Amino acid sequence: MALLDTLQQENPVQVIPEGFDEDKIPGLVDEIFTEAIQKRASDIHFKPLEEKLMIYFRIDGQMLPHKEFEKLYHHPIVARIKIISGLKIDEHRLPQDGKSSFTLEEKEVDLRVSVLPTNFGEKVVIRLLEKSPTLVKLQDLGMLPNVLLKVEEKLKSSYGMILAVGPTGSGKSTSLFSMISTFDATKHNICTLEDPIEYKIPNVTQSQINTEIGFDFPDGLRTIVRQDPDIIMVGEIRDQKTASLAIESALTGHLVFSTLHTNTAVGTIQRLLNMDIDRFLISTAVKLIISQRLARKVCNYCREQYAVPKKYHDLLRKEIDVNPEEAFFYKSKGCDKCNQTGYKGRIGLFEVMEMTPAIEELIVKGASNPDIEKKAVEEGTILLRKDALFKAVTGDITIEEALHIMS
Repeated sequence: MALLDTLQQENPVQVIPEGFDEDKIPGLVDEIFTEAIQKRASDIHFKPLEEKLMIYFRIDGQMLPHKEFEKLYHHPIVARIKIISGLKIDEHRLPQDGKSSFTLEEKEVDLRVSVLPTNFGEKVVIRLLEKSPTLVKLQDLGMLPNVLLKVEEKLKSSYGMILAVGPTGSGKSTSLFSMISTFDATKHNICTLEDPIEYKIPNVTQSQINTEIGFDFPDGLRTIVRQDPDIIMVGEIRDQKTASLAIESALTGHLVFSTLHTNTAVGTIQRLLNMDIDRFLISTAVKLIISQRLARKVCNYCREQYAVPKKYHDLLRKEIDVNPEEAFFYKSKGCDKCNQTGYKGRIGLFEVMEMTPAIEELIVKGASNPDIEKKAVEEGTILLRKDALFKAVTGDITIEEALHIMS
């Protein structure tokens, strides 16, 4: 609660003066879109309360208050959003989904609109997606040097499966595309199945899933394997059919990339077992599991270092074998560059588990997750919590952000 109070003090909401002119609503909505794009927001929330309408921006994963409107602005603003996204203006009882686009200084942004009826009126959330986002290079994701070398080595494989796992919004797709972009698409037949297509990659065959017409991941994957692919990317493994087909593809001479919703690298094995995938097939097909999160980066423009507080000394010694007397943590007081938040941009935190012979043997024998994880650490896996602490002492993230990731 103290953090929220601080953010609101540092980012005071702008109260709209009294007076209402319906003709100004289109310009008002455009202004909100413009400010959201300029501030690098990923989502805009139009949240109705009993006596007012609040606008929030999600920036670097954090919800920040942006503007406050009188309640009389609520319906006209929602109606304007419905008009531009092709939704029913007179429908207020049912949820609706739509889409539109907005252009700012030659940058075109897709707007994915979701409308939800609430007790105080319709709430609107808009996801902002650049139509041509810049691909992040593999070297810029934030992997530690030894972890990066391990990933690059596995990318030389001619077959097998590489999985990126983590919760929604943890950057899994970005990691997969960063890996795929290391291949020469003129020398490899690269095919992807996505929902939706996020990045446009030259010379890569990309297909959009459309469940409304029966084109799902299993159907798409069956077709792709008949397209003579070298590399296949499946946007997400959601069910047993997709998992089984992806495993089969990885065992028949294809390099397969995909994502799963699991919290840890070792937890991915249990997730696949729950999908009725045989232990032997998992150990044989899967080459690398990358569990990841996104953390807010300390603003480089206003960051300051400070001595590690004593309460963290034992943690650093135990987890990452760092002398806390010689280390520093970093924080930012907030500036115009970071919208007074102290954070600017995000960095990946990674836990990369290689499928070594020893781990393969443990999986086939039915070993427990703790035993597999212990062996993985012995063979060089750096767990997420250690990666978070490393990045705290190197100044990439705050210790508070690291502890949040570790919790």
